[in-house]
This record gives sequence, C-alpha cells and structure tokens, in this order.
Amino acid sequence: MITAVPVEFLDSALEAEVLDDLAQVEDSLAVTAHPDDELLTEASRHLIAAGGKRFRAMLVLLAARFGDPKDPRVIQAATAIELTHLATLFHDDVMDEALVRRGSPSVNSRWGNSVAILTGDFLFAQASQILADLGPQAVRIQAQTFSRLVTGQMAETIGPRPGQDPLDFYMYVITEKTGSLIATSGQFGALFSGAPGQIADRIAVACEQLGVAWQLSDDVIDVASDSAQSGKTPGTDLRQGVRTLPVLYALRSAVTSPADVRLHWLLDEADLTQQSLLDEALRLLRRHHAMKESRADVLHWLLGARNEIMALPDVPARAAFLALCDFVEKRTG
Repeated sequence: MITAVPVEFLDSALEAEVLDDLAQVEDSLAVTAHPDDELLTEASRHLIAAGGKRFRAMLVLLAARFGDPKDPRVIQAATAIELTHLATLFHDDVMDEALVRRGSPSVNSRWGNSVAILTGDFLFAQASQILADLGPQAVRIQAQTFSRLVTGQMAETIGPRPGQDPLDFYMYVITEKTGSLIATSGQFGALFSGAPGQIADRIAVACEQLGVAWQLSDDVIDVASDSAQSGKTPGTDLRQGVRTLPVLYALRSAVTSPADVRLHWLLDEADLTQQSLLDEALRLLRRHHAMKESRADVLHWLLGARNEIMALPDVPARAAFLALCDFVEKRTG
C-alpha cells in the first residue's frame, strides 16, 4: 500500500505514469517477499503491507524519464532499491529496540530480534538476486552503496571520536546512512533507462543532496512543528536522546543568557523522558538561533540539488524533481 507521493506533479500524464509504475513495484515487492517458509513470508510482507511513500522507488521512476522509462529493468531496479531500504528498517528496529514501525508493531517486537535480523538478511538477498540479473555494474554500485550504509550506521553506533567535531560527524553519518541509497535510487533510474552516463551521475548527486536536505528538514520539524501539523509527536528525537542538527547547533553556541544556560543543561544533562522538561526544552530551542542555522543548512543542500537538476534536460521529470525540492523547503518552514 502506497501512501501519498510527496510531490505535486505539474504534469498529469507524468503523475499517472509514475503512479502506475509504483503499483508495478508494489506487486513486485509482494511477489519477491514470498519465500517457501511461511514465517519468513509473513515477516517479510509485514512491513511491506504497512505501507509507505516508496520515496526511493519514486526517485528511480522519475530518473528513468530521462531515458526510456518502459525499459523493464527500471521496475526491477526500483524493486531492488525498495527491498534494500526495507531490509535496513528491519535491522534498524532491532538496533533501536523499536516497538512500532509505520503504525504497526515492528517485526522484532512481534517475532523477536532473530526473526527480524534474518528477514532483513532475506530481503537483502532478494535485492541482490534482482541486481545480479541487471549485470555487474548494478551489483558493484549496490555493494558500494551498502558499504556506505553500514559505515554510516557503524559511525552512528560508536559515536564521534575524541576531538571530532560533533556537527561534522553528524553530517557524515547522514550523508552515508541516508544520502547514499537515495543517490543510488536516482542513478539506477537513469542508468537502467538508458540515459547517458553524465545524466545518471548528475541525478545521483542531486538525489544525495536532496536526501540530506530531507533528513535535516525532519530534524527541524521534530522541534518546530506541533503534532497536528506534522502528524508526528514533536520532540521524539530529544526524548530518545538523539542529538539532531538544531540540538548540535544549540550546544555549540555561546552561552549569553540565563535561557541559554538552562537550554544547555536541558539538552546535555536533563532527563527529557519527563514531559515537563521535554516541553521546556522544545520551547527554548524553538526560540534559539540554532533553528535559523538549521533551516539555512536545509536551504544550502537544496540549492546544491537544484543547481544539479537545472543542468538536466528540460523534460517533465525535471520539473518534478524541482517540485520535490520545493516541497522539502516548504515543509521546513
């Protein structure tokens, strides 16, 4: 099940084509996640059935519009990308001890960590089989992407080295853990639609920058929005002790007022699982210039993405990519 695609298509024909292709990807996911083992089938399909925007698959399909989008390899590539993303979610939930994913009980909470890990491994294997049929270049790119994913996750798990700037470290983790697979999504779409190599490379760069901007936008929204506006509980990252972009900017800023002293204490030492302290931290952080700096970073990454996109051929998909940039900017506030 696909939730709302996060882009306002300016071309109704393009929108219809992409939605039709996304439905094909959805069918392919259901078929691929159907092994002989009953439990593995149920666990594999559990997260697929929970839905999602299929954002990465959509990027594959949009990028394919710079070549021949009807090339059958495009749907295969989109399926492999989405399987890879889903597999990382299974593993992430184990590492985070998450109880819920996409509004449903996580696989690890329902069947245990071992089943969740093995199911993630199975989906990785299914993605690899698809990519093997697409050729050695696909396998090589996927291997490089997976290496970046794991490196980013490992860095996040261990934390910054002594003396390493926390903000630089955070941006490295986001680029490797989040930006890498989104970059490959765009690259695969262009590559397997037969678009020229320089276009595939440019789309990959644009998608990575867009992916980083999207994650940083999430950081801002987690602090700035209320639940009615975003559909999410504000301060979720703060409650879980995750230091996102606004928090890092606030902690590295000079302390010039009693409010700054209080905010530093709240972010660095307080137990923010206590709702009253969390509410106070959110209130002070929303007023802090760290929010302005964080929004500026989002715009910086979006500018890079837009510059790459504007250098692409003027086809309807280019306008859709620009609309995605506009969407991220608008949601950031």
